[in-house]
Amino acid sequence: MDGVLQELERRRGAARLGGGERRIAAQHAKGKLTARERIELLLDEGSFEEYDMFVSHRCTDFGMEAEHIPGDGVVTGWGTVNGRLVYVFAQDFSVFGGSVSETQAAKICKIMDMAVRNGAPVVGLNDSGGARIQEGVSSLAGYGEVFQRNILASGVVPQISVIMGPCAGGAVYSPAMTDFIFMVRDSSYMFVTGPDVVKTVTNEVVTAEELGGASTHTRKSSVADAAFENDVEALAEVRRLIDFLPLSNREKPPVRPFFDDPERIEESLDTLVPANPNTPYDMKELILKVADEGDFLEIQADFAKNIITGFIRIEGRTVGVVANQPMVLAGCLDIDSSRKAARFVRFCDCFEIPILTFVDVPGFLPGVGQEYAGVIKHGAKLLYAYGEATVPKVTVITRKAYGGAYVVMASKHLRSDVNYAWPTAEVAVMGAKGAVEILYRSELGDAEKIAGRVKDYESRFANPFVAAEKGFIDEVIRPQSTRRRVARAFAALRTKQLSNPWKKHDNIPL
Repeated sequence: MDGVLQELERRRGAARLGGGERRIAAQHAKGKLTARERIELLLDEGSFEEYDMFVSHRCTDFGMEAEHIPGDGVVTGWGTVNGRLVYVFAQDFSVFGGSVSETQAAKICKIMDMAVRNGAPVVGLNDSGGARIQEGVSSLAGYGEVFQRNILASGVVPQISVIMGPCAGGAVYSPAMTDFIFMVRDSSYMFVTGPDVVKTVTNEVVTAEELGGASTHTRKSSVADAAFENDVEALAEVRRLIDFLPLSNREKPPVRPFFDDPERIEESLDTLVPANPNTPYDMKELILKVADEGDFLEIQADFAKNIITGFIRIEGRTVGVVANQPMVLAGCLDIDSSRKAARFVRFCDCFEIPILTFVDVPGFLPGVGQEYAGVIKHGAKLLYAYGEATVPKVTVITRKAYGGAYVVMASKHLRSDVNYAWPTAEVAVMGAKGAVEILYRSELGDAEKIAGRVKDYESRFANPFVAAEKGFIDEVIRPQSTRRRVARAFAALRTKQLSNPWKKHDNIPL
């Protein structure tokens, strides 16, 4: 028996060593952790249960039959994050550059299948040179199997990708189908074709960082949701995100202990909106003052900053927040902000996370560029997302809610459950000046008369009471009581039941 146990420990030691001390040292020299070190940081101490430690590749071409490393470039298994079940795979760059083989893909597919069956999130730590060239189409087939599982798991369990090194070619499409993508600055990148291919085909000279680095994907492409300075910070933030999410679509989001009075009054909110309707203010101040303990996890903070998305807790329960940001583009909706918010709303609806919407929107951003790029269809994505969502929806209009943008931002007409407005709210087809120029075009030469018309229009529509009279606003509330009113609204909606007509699936305007 002793000999068998010694052999077991010898094999385990070889597997844990991955590509060997030299390659591990090279990984550390780049400021990167190994696959196992990353898993240790992500999961609760001592909770990791590894699967397929001894699996090896089956390739016999190009001299591969002489080189077999246990695990084959990926560490897979399950553990817990703050006591809650999570499945994880971490590609090991020290073994064949983390390249994907037929057997590596099979290992990943196994834990993804287990996650769906058992109802738990999947976290993928990506650090791979791409497909294993020696295996040819078998490697590509492995990718395809993983992609299919990403699709079937979508909306069933949360899927989180962390890009912690290279991720190129076909490999990028698996993270792209997951719910959240985090990156590490200066050590991770994603692109379909690398800088050398780009130079050959288009004659554009670009570095890997410029083409697919963290800054590119968090600020320009919107592929990634956030970027962090190092592996440790990224993994800590993944743990924080998991704490907000349900384990699967069969469970409600977690309820955490809270130490913040739901009845708390914030008198400073009475003066948040400036007297001048054209003066911006920071909507994040409102979000932080409504949230339990001022805790807000923002998603895609660096992209389309004219809209804010993220998670807070109210009475210890997860709530998704979507809010116009008057500090950027006056809070107008445009193509990027519509796509950003629509994806977030759909995620919340998938996993029964209630949605809180703060509205200060003067309309859709005008311009030839927006129209040519399809703002109609992109704006419709957000409209569609809110309209199909069946989770509890509470809306607070703080200032402007003009035109079609008013309807899009979780209005009563899109089945929002509770719609509040501050006294500073203006619900109208458009601003007073634009409306008067259309209604009284024949009087445009008389400045005094036009000024009077503007004043009349403002007194009629620059307030929430017309909408309230028609029942489109449930109540006009004092800003200082926003947290209390919102908390009470969500409490009343906890047993909400609503379903859409049967369909195979919808056809959102992609």
